[in-house]
Formats: sequence, structure tokens, C-alpha cells
Amino acid sequence: MSKAIESHQVEEREFKPSKEFSKKARVSSMAQYKRLYKESIEKPHLFWAREAKELHWDKKWSKVLDWKAPYAKWFVGGKTNMAVNCVDRHVDEGRGNKAALIWEGEPGDKRTLTYRQLQREVCRFANVLESNGVKSKDRVLIYMPMVTEATIAMLACARIGAVHSVIFGGFSADAIKDRLEDSKATCVVTCDGGWRRGGVVHLKVNVDEALKKDTHVKKVIVLKRTENKVKMKSGRDVWWHDEAAKVPATHKAKFFDSEHPLFILYTSGSTGKPKGILHTTGGYMTNAYTTCKYIFDMRDDDVYWCTADVGWITGHSYITYGPMLNGVTQVMYEGAPNFPDFSRFWQIVEEYGVSIFYTAPTAIRAFIKAGDELVDKHDLSSLRLLGTVGEPINPEAWMWYHEKIGGKRCPIVDTWWQTETGAIMLSPLPGCTPTKPGTATRPFFGVDAAILDEDGKECKANEGGRLVIRKPWPGMLRTIYGDKKRYRDTYWSDYDGYYTAGDGARRDKQGNFWIVGRLDDVLNVSGHRLGTAEIESALVSHDLVAEAAVVGRPHEVKGQAVVAFVTLKLDEDGSEELSAELRDHVGKIIGAIAKPDKIYITSALPKTRSGKIVRRLLKELVTTGKPTGNMTTLEDMSVLKVIGKLVSK
Repeated sequence: MSKAIESHQVEEREFKPSKEFSKKARVSSMAQYKRLYKESIEKPHLFWAREAKELHWDKKWSKVLDWKAPYAKWFVGGKTNMAVNCVDRHVDEGRGNKAALIWEGEPGDKRTLTYRQLQREVCRFANVLESNGVKSKDRVLIYMPMVTEATIAMLACARIGAVHSVIFGGFSADAIKDRLEDSKATCVVTCDGGWRRGGVVHLKVNVDEALKKDTHVKKVIVLKRTENKVKMKSGRDVWWHDEAAKVPATHKAKFFDSEHPLFILYTSGSTGKPKGILHTTGGYMTNAYTTCKYIFDMRDDDVYWCTADVGWITGHSYITYGPMLNGVTQVMYEGAPNFPDFSRFWQIVEEYGVSIFYTAPTAIRAFIKAGDELVDKHDLSSLRLLGTVGEPINPEAWMWYHEKIGGKRCPIVDTWWQTETGAIMLSPLPGCTPTKPGTATRPFFGVDAAILDEDGKECKANEGGRLVIRKPWPGMLRTIYGDKKRYRDTYWSDYDGYYTAGDGARRDKQGNFWIVGRLDDVLNVSGHRLGTAEIESALVSHDLVAEAAVVGRPHEVKGQAVVAFVTLKLDEDGSEELSAELRDHVGKIIGAIAKPDKIYITSALPKTRSGKIVRRLLKELVTTGKPTGNMTTLEDMSVLKVIGKLVSK
């Protein structure tokens, strides 16, 4: 049986940056990219020192990198403060009156904070934390909606050296409880509630449930957002506004070692306890700053909008930290993309003149399904750069994004990275990289990426294998909190000294990387190893298909059979004829071996509140008939029941 992951899709369409964009870009030619990339790999100490010098350090480092696999220390001996670099530095350099955050709540309420106003709010909340007993290295759990105070709380923690652990506002009490137990947090920052599709998400209620048996949390600080009634436990629970009224809006920042812990962000696996990914300060700060500067080509007059939630790594690196390190103006939006309808994002882009827009392929496919007329009624001419994040984008969604949202003029930066990597690892640079729909193209500076087979040999062009990173990079995770063995076993045990990403990939003859899916999603069909992402992409390229999810189920002859779940753009009849047509369509694009044995046509797919399809539950449905894994992150449990009835027929 072949050990390689097979890849059969071919994409010939190529888009080069316009001369006008390239002329103004930070990196304007492939020759310049290759020169900088070569330096970043061969002389990383020179490259990263030059980037780090653009930030504020109270004490300069003595050594750029100390690497004893799998443990790295970056900017050894240096002292800095993330909040000072994100906020105070811009005020000190004369940008205090520049808008930092333009916020819109789901009900339509609005708020703008300049960098000077943000500085006052961060300082005030730093004082609130300290007056409530929070000290350096204490863990602070933040469980909030997309409000400005979520970013303020993160920056205030960084200012005093406390370690924040943000939990996505769609997670349940059980998810909070697991993270509290692992981190032993002493303080929780939350809201009475948050708005979602016109209703209130009861955040404080979930916190109370999670804290029933907790012995570590001493304080719960509660922001008033939705004005719903909540219980306040005397001695433990305090209101944000009451505490803020007691303290000044000035705070003298302390400076911390470059390797001082900045945050723990939990990733939930299908089984076992969540992994607490630990990131430290100096290296992560430099990586977030540099990727924003080059990949988004950030300019002083840009209005940037990343539609992620602060509860995910994208919200850490590309909302709270990276953009603010670059001193740009950014938009924050609290609610759902389809409230009151799917034109909400385009209304925001038009109203605030957004120039850089960064969103997920799942959102893009939802917009396609909702219809072009919701886009057409808005002026999107302010956009100059588009980005995608979260999973590989299928070529047809890429083309719609390019034509309908970007007006065929905006470069698209299709980015690949992970919670663990801290920063973008593969991405085009918009002023120089020729792009193809569906590929994240080339490694960013300092990223020594390769694709290896199971024996550790580098794969040939277009031969699928395991994506690895062969050298340390500044934004890399330092460990799994409290579990060094799990850190080594999970990320560093497949190949000696190499980080294993857990994704299958191939590299084409031009050097572009194509992600073909998670390694645990690779299907073994009659001796062929097929990536699920490629089959999904083939299905979505059909004119009627909006979204697809592919899983495998045991087959006594083939080993595994391909099972697909699809939603349609229109209310078409999910007939046997259409299923047969879709099977043939996959066969035409990839080959007969990839044809799904069964296609289920459904009105919706099981998703988290952030829009990610939970394929694991679909796999459990087709293999055991009953999903048993963690379902606390699902936005709509009823979707799974409907699909369960389909599968059981």
C-alpha cells in the first residue's frame, strides 16, 4: 500500500499582483522575497533581530535564539511589555488621537476608542486586576463576547504580567470547568451576557455553573452588557464598572523577561482533556508584528477587519496583538454574520471603509449560499486586500471571493497556521506572490517548511505527505501547560527535532504548498490515501453545492468508504439523480477512486459557533450510528438530530 497521501486535483489558474499594488508593497518582487527568505533561514539571528528592533524593549536581548529541541528561548535576556508595545508606544510617538478600535454591537450600538483612550482603559483595568489580588504569572480566565473590553482585559493582563486564558463565548460551562481545572486560574473576567442573533447568550450563568466546585477562583469581574439578571456571589463577584470607578486611569507598566508567559489558549481534541498551548512574550510579539506588517502589507491609513473571535488564536494574533503592534485602526463586530441577514458584513465594510478584510472559508461559503444580491447593494470599493484563515479554501469559493468581494482587483492572502504556531506560517505576500485558488503558496520568513513521507524522506513535487517545520520560529508554542511529555509526544516525536503540524500536504513544481487535510482525516480507500479536503473541494466546485464535509467509514473490501454530506445553494431536491451526478462530478475532477460511496444531502452541517464544521461527529454517526464525543461547542444541536435520521434510514 502506498505511504504517500495522493493528490489528484490540478489548478492552472494563476493571478499575479497588479503592478500598482506591487509598486507600493513592502515586498514588491519575488526576487526580494527570496533574498529575505534566504536570510531568514540561513541567518535567522540577523533577520529577527532587525524586526524586533522596531519594537520597544526596556532591556535588549543578549542572544536571539537558544534552541535545545524541542525547547526554544527567543531574545534571551531581553525585557519588554506587550501592552506598552500595542498601546503606549503609539501614544508616545504621536498617534494618540488615531482610532484604535471601531466597535459595533449586534444591536447596532457603536463605540470608537483612540489609542490614547485605549491606553486609559487598559491602565484602569490593570489597576482593577491588581486591586482584586491578581499578580504576575497568575492565570486570568476571560470569557466574553466580542466587545472592546475583551481586548482591554487581555492587554491589561499583559501589562501586569498575568497570564490570560481566553475562552470562546460559545463554549459551555463544562468547557469552562475543564480549563479552570487545568490552568488553576484565580480570576475570571466575564459579562452578564452577549448578543447573538438577537438573543442573549447567558455567559455569567455558565461561569456560575462551572465554578460550583472550583477552589482556585477568588474573584469574578462582571461587565454589564445585556442587562439580563445575574446572581452575584458576595465576596467573589464584582461589577467591572464599580471596580473601575475606584481606581485611576494611569498605571506604571512593569517590564518582563522575553520568555515570560503571555497566554494559555486551549485547543479541544476529540478525546482527552483540552491542550493548554502556552505562548510567551518577546518571540510571539515579534512574529505577530512581522506577519501583520508583511502579509497584510499594513499601512498607516488602513482600516483592518478580522472577523474572528478573540477566543481563538486568530483573535489573539490578528485582532488584539498583531494589528495593534502595527498601530492600525481596526473594526470589531460583536454578533453573527447573518443578523439581521447576510448583508451585515458588507454593510460594515461600506460604512467604515474597511481596506483589509480577513475571514474564514466557512463564512465565504455561507455568503455564496445566501446570494449575490446581498453583496451587490453595498459599495466595497474601499477594500484593497483580502485574506482567508481557518482551513483550506476550495478554489470555487476563492474565485467568488476574488470576483464578487475583491472586484478582481484585491490580492488574496490565503493563510495557513495553527494555535500552536502563534503566527501565520504559509501565505502569499500580496505585492509579489503569484496566487492560485486553493493554495497558501509559500512559507513566511523564518519558516523552514517541508513535506515528508513516513520514513522521513522529503516528498517529490505533487507527492502528498506530512507537513513539518524543521527550524524553530519566534511565535512557536513553548509547551503544553503543565504537561511537557504531551508536548513532546504530540508535536516532536514523529521526526527527531522537527515540528509535526498534523496536516497532510503536497508541494507543486512551482513550490506552492497545498494543504490536503488533517492527517487523521486521511482516508485509506483500496490502498489509496486520499485527503478529505480535496474531495470536499471537488464537491463544492459543482454549481449546486454550497458546502461539503467528507468522512470515512469502515468497508470490508476497500478498507474505508468515502461518505459525503453536502448542503445546496438553492432549495433543490436532494434526489438520487443529483447524488449520482455529484459522484460523477468528483470522479471527473479527481478520479473514480475518490467517488463517494454515499452522499447525504442536508439543509445544514453541524458547526461550532465560529463556523467550523465538526467532521468528527459526522464520522461517529456513519461508523457507530451515534455521536459520543464532545458536543458542547455546537451552535445548533438540532442539525445533528436531522442528519442522524438521514443516516439511520
